[in-house]
Amino acid sequence: MKVRSEQRTGLLYGFGAYGMWGLVPLFWPLLKPSGAVEILAHRMVWSLAVVGVALLALRRWGWIRELVRRPRRLALTAAAAAVITVNWGVYIWAVNNDHVVEASLGYFANPLVVIAMGVLLLGERLRPLQWVAVGIGFAAVLVLAIGYGRPPWIALTLAFSFGTYGLIKKKVNLGGLESLAAETAIQFLPALGYLLSLGSAGQSTFGTEGTGHAALLAATGVVTAVPLVCFGAAAIRVPLSTLGMLQYLAPLFQFALGVLYFHEAMPPERWAGFALVWAALVLLTWDALRTAHRTRAAPARRTAEAAPPAPVREAASPT
Repeated sequence: MKVRSEQRTGLLYGFGAYGMWGLVPLFWPLLKPSGAVEILAHRMVWSLAVVGVALLALRRWGWIRELVRRPRRLALTAAAAAVITVNWGVYIWAVNNDHVVEASLGYFANPLVVIAMGVLLLGERLRPLQWVAVGIGFAAVLVLAIGYGRPPWIALTLAFSFGTYGLIKKKVNLGGLESLAAETAIQFLPALGYLLSLGSAGQSTFGTEGTGHAALLAATGVVTAVPLVCFGAAAIRVPLSTLGMLQYLAPLFQFALGVLYFHEAMPPERWAGFALVWAALVLLTWDALRTAHRTRAAPARRTAEAAPPAPVREAASPT
């Protein structure tokens, strides 16, 4: 009963995390007239403040000494900070320049990009259905390039930057809050320097657009940290396969907002490109679920085969 309750709680946290990530396109336009770079810098500064308070409350500081003592791990953390800076910046710019649908495509395509990176960088071998899914994904990029009249560079940048970020984080192996704290600590000084230079040039919108606008800029730290906390709470309560299914909620919400709320154009060729991406994701999901089922079933089958046969009883005599 307790396990079921924990899983239900984990699902709620998972829906909360991916729901917030999916609805975040509603937030960034509220920060206009701030430009994308200024918003990005505020996000870095205020995120460090929020996670710093959280870590102070939890008294989790031991990881800092270990991280500083390992130069390779520290270098990987700096690389992760650089990559996520690109991801955050492009996403904010895309949303505030009417490219929400294309931004959602980047996160739909992310699983395909991660698989391609596994083959190219890690020498992983793909199962047949995975090859088919990657092939369909490649066809989708071609169709969308024709539809947009250019390669979908926003989607590709988001997908590859987030895929690279995930690959680096896997090697760093830090918890969610700790990882965000380390990355934003690296981002902090450049971001603060940019904001101070913007202020000295009289081009900062912080404080010049009213108290409400300043509060919204400060809230970028909360918008960054809260979904991550919810994700961390979900990750320890539900299976990885369930989280894998939930991850599609965020781009689905973003796509729906782009079409229904922001009224972005969706000509037939873009629908065709998205349909190909969705078909590839259905194949990937089916293959992952089937493989997980076989993996779970294999130990039970081996146990059954290794068990001694049950004794055969003689049939009772009719007399």
